[in-house]
Amino acid sequence: MCRRPSFIRRFSSSFAVAMWPTKQQQPTATSTSHYSISASASSNGGIIDSTSSSSDDLYESHTHEKVYLPAKSIVVTLAMCVTLPFLIGYFGPLLVLRGLGVVPIVCQGTIMSSSSVALPPQDVTVPKASNEERLPIPTVYEGKHVPLTLYTSKMFPSAGSATSNTVQIDRSSSAFQVKSKISDSNVISQNVSNQQEIVESSFDIGEKGEESNDNPHNSDFDGHLPAGQHLLVDIKNVDSEFLNSEHRLATAMVELITESQLTLLSYHCHSLVPIGVSCAGVLLESHVAFHTWPSEGVIVMDLFTCGSGKLIPILPLIKQLFGVGAEGEDLEEPVLNWSHKLRGFREGFVPDYDPTRNPLDSDTGRFVTGRLQDDIKLPVLSASTDFQTVDVYELMDPTTRNVNNFYKSLEDDGSYESLHPEHFGPNRVLLLDGVIQSTLFGDAPYHESIVHPAMITHPNPKRVAIIGGGEGATLREILKHATVEQAVMIEIDEGVVSLSKDYLPEWQDCSSIAHHRGRDAWCFNDTRADARFEDAMAYFTDNFSPKKDDTDDDNESPYEVIVMDCLDPNDNVEFAEFLYTSDTYIQSLYHALTDDGILVVQVGASPKVDQAADETGGFVNRSEMMKKLNEYGFKSIHIYDESHSGFFASWSTLLAFKDAETRERWYRSSAEIELDLSRRILPTKEGKSSLRYFDGATMKGYQVPGKQFEAVYCRQEEQPQECNDKLLNGFSAYSPVLERHAIH
Repeated sequence: MCRRPSFIRRFSSSFAVAMWPTKQQQPTATSTSHYSISASASSNGGIIDSTSSSSDDLYESHTHEKVYLPAKSIVVTLAMCVTLPFLIGYFGPLLVLRGLGVVPIVCQGTIMSSSSVALPPQDVTVPKASNEERLPIPTVYEGKHVPLTLYTSKMFPSAGSATSNTVQIDRSSSAFQVKSKISDSNVISQNVSNQQEIVESSFDIGEKGEESNDNPHNSDFDGHLPAGQHLLVDIKNVDSEFLNSEHRLATAMVELITESQLTLLSYHCHSLVPIGVSCAGVLLESHVAFHTWPSEGVIVMDLFTCGSGKLIPILPLIKQLFGVGAEGEDLEEPVLNWSHKLRGFREGFVPDYDPTRNPLDSDTGRFVTGRLQDDIKLPVLSASTDFQTVDVYELMDPTTRNVNNFYKSLEDDGSYESLHPEHFGPNRVLLLDGVIQSTLFGDAPYHESIVHPAMITHPNPKRVAIIGGGEGATLREILKHATVEQAVMIEIDEGVVSLSKDYLPEWQDCSSIAHHRGRDAWCFNDTRADARFEDAMAYFTDNFSPKKDDTDDDNESPYEVIVMDCLDPNDNVEFAEFLYTSDTYIQSLYHALTDDGILVVQVGASPKVDQAADETGGFVNRSEMMKKLNEYGFKSIHIYDESHSGFFASWSTLLAFKDAETRERWYRSSAEIELDLSRRILPTKEGKSSLRYFDGATMKGYQVPGKQFEAVYCRQEEQPQECNDKLLNGFSAYSPVLERHAIH
């Protein structure tokens, strides 16, 4: 017998194989046989032993034959059995994909592919794409963690689709992108429509985190929560060849996502028949999609993300990448319309979430960014001061202005539009902490209506105080009165004044009266203007509190008129509640006025005729302030509204007279008021009135409160007696019922 070589005996086990007898060696039907296969590692070399026992000696002699197989042959055979199927399974699909024109990508041991499948109808010939036309591959943004994902897809052949392309992300470290251009600077330069000037718009793309994870879309503020942002973009006048190029569009989409610091996991594109392209991309943060109409020059896009990084700052990049204009002198420039909305739910899911602290959850989102129909919607400024956020937008609502007339006003063709461009430009809106404060179209109606009724009612206002009014327009109107010797503006936020000077110059423009002595084109340079950047509540309580000693040498002189132009009473801000309900502050305002002084307060949106009483509705602060004004000594309280202030509702103003005699001047005739205005208001250089909106007839409309004030007043829980009896001889500091039914 042969012994196995020593290297075979070193195996921990040996192999035994039973050799079945040939057909001639099979036992008879009556015989019995027992076969066994055994493996051992005995000292005899682990000989393969196949035995059987039978009564048939001849068969027994055959079954004792021994067969030896080297272990090396067994190992090689097993290796081939494992390796060969693996190679077939690995390279077989790759060969099939290459035959279809697919470019496989191997990244960190994972096979991904950029596939292109032609799905033409029978009468359409689609050329095979060259290597240069293969769609771009999305990559991982540097420093961003992308979890492993499972990709599943199903395609349905359609006669309307000429090609179908799917591209997946390249996760290899060599594919990491450089830092996005957007994150290098938070300043974006862009054209401001009618002025055609370059302005700097400060856009915070998101809160910066640690250096290794400074991507705003990694933030957990919205991430992993049922909330997100939705950006819709429509662009017209786009080059038709660009809109029909799947490769160029896909390249623009990948660049947009990269520059926005988002992560494109995969995308799928179809070239359509006869023309057009549709693409949809799956983001780590959600999705992006667009569709084109090359013949019409239109592309529509939507981008949804679940991160907290802001999407509005990437609008200039979207226009740059997708607003490709066609060549030609007479062709129109691409026009971009967009809408941004907050989606999902934040309250109850985001810890300590306060919608009043998120501008996009306030007026900004509801009335500005959330509207898609505006022909012009340009973010001019988005900045933060030490106290609040400041946003300025240019808007053109097609229901109030014609965009074609606006473009015509920019030409120098002698047309009516070009000679009077001020009548055709877009509106400009100022928002503080997301709440609309003032508009270009409503500037004169709002600021003239809040200032001049009280100023012209007072016989001789010399010293006037402004609480708030940081944009400067309230100061501008007060300085138009020749009787004014000092106008003190107490504004806590100097940053608003500075930003308004740059982005809202009309609000601080006193050029109409600059030719008068001591005046200046910039209102704050007027010798009568005194801007104090401090807390107005602290100023009045420190200087005019009833507890203050009158013998102090630093006592401030009282004012004939005080105008409170600051937060709305219904703002869900703690400071607004103190401003309208603080006993100490309201008493200080009373003592800060001369004996014939007038307090003016803007008190928010006017009520609707079917609205609940202020004390039970959304204007509790307004109701409380009226009660306290009556309690602390004001003899008469009057309220009126102005419907042209540029807000989305009529706006109310409250006047509180410290004595009854001054109020008698409130009810003068239009002619008397006009005569007083001609004597009081500083004229322009041409000798005209410097007022643009207010006059005697307008004042006449303010003298009697609207029916809605009476209706809401009479819905109080304890209904006033005059609501039933119309008692005209009763007295109440504030009673719109008596005012409406009394004879003045």
